[in-house]
Amino acid sequence: MEDNKKDGFSYTYSAKEQEELRRIREKYTNKEEDKFERLRRLDAGVTQKAQVISLIFGVIGVLILGFGMSLIMSELDEVLGIHKDMAIVIGIITGVIGGVIAGFAYPMYNFVLNCEKNRVAPEIMKLTDELMK
Repeated sequence: MEDNKKDGFSYTYSAKEQEELRRIREKYTNKEEDKFERLRRLDAGVTQKAQVISLIFGVIGVLILGFGMSLIMSELDEVLGIHKDMAIVIGIITGVIGGVIAGFAYPMYNFVLNCEKNRVAPEIMKLTDELMK
């Protein structure tokens, strides 16, 4: 033991540093995913995908609706070089289209949610059967 100390430098890290080293090391090791963690990830993924798609529909629809309202209520028609009466017509049509797109956000959520549930249901049932034994 003394020979090692004479030939090289030895240093031990504190408990806090050891824990940080362990967490960093775990990031780079290929460990097999726990079945319960896989089940949680699959379950969360179902709703996450549906939420993202419905948010995209909602945001795009509301932006289009807002553009239509801006055409009607502001002087945007002058900036775009459109006659005021034509801008009102275009604004109403654009606003209705945007409202319809935003209105499809919730039905789209339900559709994607059901599709994702059907897609992952066999794997979730298999994992829950294994974990319940």
